[in-house]
Amino acid sequence: MTTYFTTVSTAHGLNRLPFNPCKLLDFAYLTLHDGERWAAGTGDREFLAVILGGKGDFAVAGQEFKGVGARPNVFAGKPYAVYLPCGVEYAITARGRLEVALLSAPSDLALAPYVIGPEQVTSGVWGAANFSRNYQQILTVAGQPDLPARRLVVGETYVPSGNWATYPPHKHEVDDLPREAFQEEMYFFKVSPPDGFGMVRYYNNEIDAGYIIKDNTILMAPNGYHTNNSAPGYTCYFLWFMAGEQRVQAVSDDPALSWVGRTVPMLKALGH
Repeated sequence: MTTYFTTVSTAHGLNRLPFNPCKLLDFAYLTLHDGERWAAGTGDREFLAVILGGKGDFAVAGQEFKGVGARPNVFAGKPYAVYLPCGVEYAITARGRLEVALLSAPSDLALAPYVIGPEQVTSGVWGAANFSRNYQQILTVAGQPDLPARRLVVGETYVPSGNWATYPPHKHEVDDLPREAFQEEMYFFKVSPPDGFGMVRYYNNEIDAGYIIKDNTILMAPNGYHTNNSAPGYTCYFLWFMAGEQRVQAVSDDPALSWVGRTVPMLKALGH
């Protein structure tokens, strides 16, 4: 049976996924000490380097971006990110301890590298009542036409104590626009305080499984429905990123639970 959930090592250096059921998406966790340098090439993939904590210098295709980053961790503000196009060499040098999420997907799009600053990250609230959650859109289609990419769609979500996210559960596994678009997706989780936990449910034609969210766990969803929550007393964060044949966002809710989503306007009108 295919495995869809695991823990990502955050040890010093580059940490890759131990396995990956997705065909397009990939993820790696880079940890560098002060002054250390990581260099590689993007090949036939585009990357988004999301600064999870710390600050670093980026050299990409002959361009230099100095001192990228600000927040000490994902629970301390909006992120910086650097888009790395396909077919380029790049190097990252840490200024102090640096933690970077490297997200990637196939690309044939010739672009110049660019930095996404906190002022370009849009934020808001999705849902209502105990399934409300706070989002930050880093590299999406809506509202960010000046941030091009071939496939990647990236954002962050913060799930308050005891709340649910991605609820009702949704899927995006077939191209049937405008109703639904095919997108693989991954959720990389962190928890505050880090000894806490949450739960995620993932179900498709093969399995219906629940997993325990802990710091640095990841859900890999090539298809199927997904939803998650935070245990009371803790906040769960997840970095979400998608890739498909079309760079759009269109999801289909689980029909058995979609009625919950229709209550959002009423709940908001009641102050929930």
